[in-house]
Amino acid sequence: MVTRKRTSSRVHPLGARELRKRAASVRLVLTDNDGVLTDTGVYYGPTGEVFKRFSIRDGMAVRLLRSAGIETAIITGETSPSIRRRAEKLKMRFLYLGIDDKKLHLANILSSTRLARSQIAFIGDDVNDLGLIEEIRAEGLTGAPADAMPPVAKAVHYLCGTAGGRGAFREFADWLIALRGDAEQGSVAAPATVPGGKTNLQVKP
Repeated sequence: MVTRKRTSSRVHPLGARELRKRAASVRLVLTDNDGVLTDTGVYYGPTGEVFKRFSIRDGMAVRLLRSAGIETAIITGETSPSIRRRAEKLKMRFLYLGIDDKKLHLANILSSTRLARSQIAFIGDDVNDLGLIEEIRAEGLTGAPADAMPPVAKAVHYLCGTAGGRGAFREFADWLIALRGDAEQGSVAAPATVPGGKTNLQVKP
């Protein structure tokens, strides 16, 4: 399998002050699974899917975001048991499986988390993520792995220098956290975590 990988990241010319302001408001990072948390590969055996490959560094990113007051949730069209187990391992509060129209499902996410669009960040890699990217881009922050499909790469605020499944989610998280640090130095208060305070995984169809 050929992995496309860029050597440097790209930041959308939104303006440093606006980027810091938006990052300070983020309380939930949504991420696609295949192509972001994995390298788009899936291993099959006689009985179907055997396993997917995840990055340990991306797992650390979930912990770092939580320490910064930001929760993480996977939103995917897949229903693979491996995704559920990965979310459980990382103690994610929300998991959205089998979502064919991610843009349409955003309203349910905002309702269940009691958050606004400006408090959401999203990283995706393929054309089925474009609707959600466009919905969040106006007020929140968006990103894509280095090997994202060209329309997605052009649409996001931050294009990682790292490919999907190789630490792209970690890079996106580090970027958000660094922006929040800059915002705090500029006296923009960082928000608390998602309302509710629960730690149990809530799977939403």
